[in-house]
Amino acid sequence: MTTILEQGNISIHTENIFPIIKKWLYSDHEIFLRELISNAVDAISKLSMVSRRGEYSGDISEPKIQISIDKDNNTLSVTDTGIGMTADEVKKYINQVAFSSAEEFVQKYKDANDQQIIGHFGLGFYSSFMVASKVEIDTLSYQDGAQAVHWSCDGSTQFELSESTRTDRGTTITLHLLEEEKEYLEDYRIKQLVKTYCDFMPVPILLGDEQINKQKAPWKESPSNLTDEDYLEFYRYLYPFQDEPLLWVHLNTDYPFVVNGILYFPKLKPDVDITKSQIKLFCNQVFVSDNCEEVIPRFLLPLRGVIDSVDIPLNVSRSFLQNDRTVRRIADYIAKKVGDRLKELYRDDLLEYVRCWQDLGTFVKFGSLNDDKFKKQVEDILIYRTTADLSPDPASESVAVEVQTADGDVWETPANDNAPVVAKDGAGQFYTTLKDYLERNQAKHENRVFYCTDPAAQATYVELHKSQGLEVLFFDSFIDTHFVGFLEREYSDLSFSRVDAELDDSLLNKDKEAEIVDPSTNKTRSEVVKELFEQALQKPKVTIRTEALKSDDAKTPPAMVLLPEAMRRMRDMTAMFEQKTAEFPDEHILLVNTAHPLIDNLLKLQQGAIVTSEGDSPSAQLATMLCHHVYDLALMAQKGFDADGMKDFVARSNQVLTQLTK
Repeated sequence: MTTILEQGNISIHTENIFPIIKKWLYSDHEIFLRELISNAVDAISKLSMVSRRGEYSGDISEPKIQISIDKDNNTLSVTDTGIGMTADEVKKYINQVAFSSAEEFVQKYKDANDQQIIGHFGLGFYSSFMVASKVEIDTLSYQDGAQAVHWSCDGSTQFELSESTRTDRGTTITLHLLEEEKEYLEDYRIKQLVKTYCDFMPVPILLGDEQINKQKAPWKESPSNLTDEDYLEFYRYLYPFQDEPLLWVHLNTDYPFVVNGILYFPKLKPDVDITKSQIKLFCNQVFVSDNCEEVIPRFLLPLRGVIDSVDIPLNVSRSFLQNDRTVRRIADYIAKKVGDRLKELYRDDLLEYVRCWQDLGTFVKFGSLNDDKFKKQVEDILIYRTTADLSPDPASESVAVEVQTADGDVWETPANDNAPVVAKDGAGQFYTTLKDYLERNQAKHENRVFYCTDPAAQATYVELHKSQGLEVLFFDSFIDTHFVGFLEREYSDLSFSRVDAELDDSLLNKDKEAEIVDPSTNKTRSEVVKELFEQALQKPKVTIRTEALKSDDAKTPPAMVLLPEAMRRMRDMTAMFEQKTAEFPDEHILLVNTAHPLIDNLLKLQQGAIVTSEGDSPSAQLATMLCHHVYDLALMAQKGFDADGMKDFVARSNQVLTQLTK
């Protein structure tokens, strides 16, 4: 006959504690298993501590947690080989809801505490009542001569505590599942929950005879004990079927707070939402959340991996972070570690840094925009693709060339130690820092930076600059629209000019403008060309400018559309605030290249035209159509046509070709 040791009421502050637990304390019912397994790991950790202090001499060599399912009786149980409890401890730790045995235990053994206690047994245990109509505890303490005890509660404030016949040290929690919670009687569901929440617990978790947790947590290892393949294997486990990461950062500090983790830089794809975190938050190897947005600086949200810290304050359900100064300090620490890793890569393996730059650059630039401390860290390692050929002169310096990777990436290192390291990617394109760009071009255009944002659309403009020895930087990632303005604020003495904004005087031949064409009117050749285009286009909002471009390259166009820098930026900023795509402005500049043979021929055609009684002659009509055609071609370099615009362009092109072939 079972001896009843005690009957009574659970000591709580409100009669409504169970409805609160069931409906509001935890957002997901499934986390009850996480809490029970966490408590089991705690019990095993506590036993290890008292054993090391010589207070227990029994065998603790094979700790484990056993999960058992009994479909016939509708029960799920979790058994540990841990420290167990006496009747007094059950009264204290279970009947007094919200009293933390973990905190008391840590305080008692703080001098020997080299393991962290995961959680709070009280409220964590009571999460069982979200899925169970009745919960039983069967436990035997490690203490010599301890009496095993049995506790049960049906979800009310009534409990029953009695003696037990248990002979094995440890604790078994048995849940009599509610009818609507029978999914937890399925093996696949338990395996799923263990993988999600408890995969890296430092104790084997068994379901039947099968271990269902991974157990080893790489982020708890010393970096010196891990190989590159170890890091890659862990990434593949966390994010299967993804491209390999670019690089990773191992976090490992215990002062002034405890933080462990591994963060990976993924390859960025267009569909990646950079505002949402994909980093998994753990507390002592227990999965807590996919939401690390409070811990990770905003610009690092696209990173992936794991952060594990017992110093991150969670609310009672571990579901949400609490606003705390420690969280901000941890965020600063993570940002610094990421910055240090990037600087290390730039210093030690420039080839790899350049190879990864298209993805890394987004992180670095976004971080510079949002974090002053990070900006100071990385400002010297911001690089930009350039039109300049930075190959060292073989006549003046011998060069050690290392060809690496299947893509043919090259890292050229001048033999002279004082010469800068030159990096180019597999496509043979060179990269430079802003500082080196300014030093190279000081004599040509001091404190002025020419840049390109769309290599395809602005190719003509870039080639024009290159033909006159002007170096152009490429700001062609989606973040650069904002980054150019940031650079101007940071370097207030510099002027940034997009290649299709205003043309530098070095690109223009000013002498040709003074050529007199018609002595009777004193109009210059340029003035006649301007009038011709104004009359042909009939677009008051389009400003016609005539310039003679210096380039002798046959690819130099007869006309170019220019967007003044200030006007274009205002348009882009307005579009950003209105959250819509920036439309091409009606007000823009058509720069007609008076040095181009087509413009010269067009001028002769117009001058030879006569006016008939029926209106313009065929020559005049052709001249007008050619002006439209020249404008359309210039416009196509800046924007695509809509349906009507394309229809008009094709029709006019056919007319021009027909006229020219008569």
